[in-house]
Amino acid sequence: MSNLIYTIRNYQPKDFNKYVLLRIEAEIQYPTWCCISAQVIAEHLGQPNYSPEQDLFIVEIDGDIVGYMDIKPELTVERVILNCWIRPEHRRKGLATRLLNYSMHRAKELGARVAHVNIAEDNVVAKRVLSRLGFSLVRQFLKLRLDITDVRWPDINQAALGCRYLQRGEEDKLTQIQNRAFAGTWGYNPNTVEEITYRTNLSTYSPEDIVLTCEGDKVIGYCWTGIACKGGVPSERKGQIFMLGLDPDYRGKGIGKKILLAGLAHLKSRSLQVAELTVDSENKAAWDLYKSIGFKVRTSSFWYEKVMN
Repeated sequence: MSNLIYTIRNYQPKDFNKYVLLRIEAEIQYPTWCCISAQVIAEHLGQPNYSPEQDLFIVEIDGDIVGYMDIKPELTVERVILNCWIRPEHRRKGLATRLLNYSMHRAKELGARVAHVNIAEDNVVAKRVLSRLGFSLVRQFLKLRLDITDVRWPDINQAALGCRYLQRGEEDKLTQIQNRAFAGTWGYNPNTVEEITYRTNLSTYSPEDIVLTCEGDKVIGYCWTGIACKGGVPSERKGQIFMLGLDPDYRGKGIGKKILLAGLAHLKSRSLQVAELTVDSENKAAWDLYKSIGFKVRTSSFWYEKVMN
């Protein structure tokens, strides 16, 4: 088939149902451990600082959607994160290159300086395509796993004492501690209260999944937990630690380990048996903490970067 029969255009609301099916198909083939459903995708399309009619491109042929390029703006750090997928039978037709050209044009409109793409370590096709399109490998993130039953119960239960869950109306406190904890960290885009409020109200999140440790009224650390997904479907036994953050003024005092154990205690209370998380391979302090608890490397992912010309 000729490339001329393919149409690449901006997403429109009428594309929703077909787009959902394509995203589910992509998640099954190359799992990202994200929950995928019509509701989750609708929430993604409605997130702050994102316009699906401008930041999402689709590939269409004979009325069928066979590929997409999703552009996530993170403009405080002058980058966009790209997420692209094309059905296997429609690859090797130059569609990835065409989608990248559209996304680069949009990124320049937004004022981004770099584009980043995250792929699984075994995604050989994506590695080859990204290299051909001028992306270079800049970071490796490790996927860690822990059998919660291997952690000593006195340790995990004791850690939960003195910690509490996030309350509605405290989104500003979570925003502040998160931005302080990750300031200057590679790839971190500072959040706004609006973004944090939106995220904590998503169907896949709950304030009770965010464990806080405080000094008086001041939040000094947090562990954001949830249920892991596989093939887009929530797991019956796997928990996820999305973020673990500590105020820089309180580091080196064992508080990070305490809040991590408190997060694991919360996952255990939900009858989850396994905990998974992702850590930058160059973040030695975090990696050492997770190893001390018993986390082990299961797999990894790679971040590729392309600097705008």
